[in-house]
Amino acid sequence: MNKKMIDAPLSMSMEALEKGAECLKTLSHPHRLMMIQILLDAPCSVGALAAACGIPSNMASEHLRLLKDRGFLSSERQGRQVFYQIAEPGLANIMQCVAMRYGSY
Repeated sequence: MNKKMIDAPLSMSMEALEKGAECLKTLSHPHRLMMIQILLDAPCSVGALAAACGIPSNMASEHLRLLKDRGFLSSERQGRQVFYQIAEPGLANIMQCVAMRYGSY
């Protein structure tokens, strides 16, 4: 291991690292990542996200509820449909990291 990395002081507190770990746990599902990828382009309805992910609407709703509860998404009702959009701009950076590492698969 690089000596510089070993000697470098931690720039984040343990509390911040714990929050980061919880964030990554929430995001650690392929359907959630796919939904985020889609929502980074434009707001979308539950039904459209479910269809894009190939899962039932009730399952998509559960994923979206979790992401919204954690502050990653916001929603807006338009008639009978609920549209979700990105509320946490840092998700774009996370998805860029995923794409840079695994985008060629």
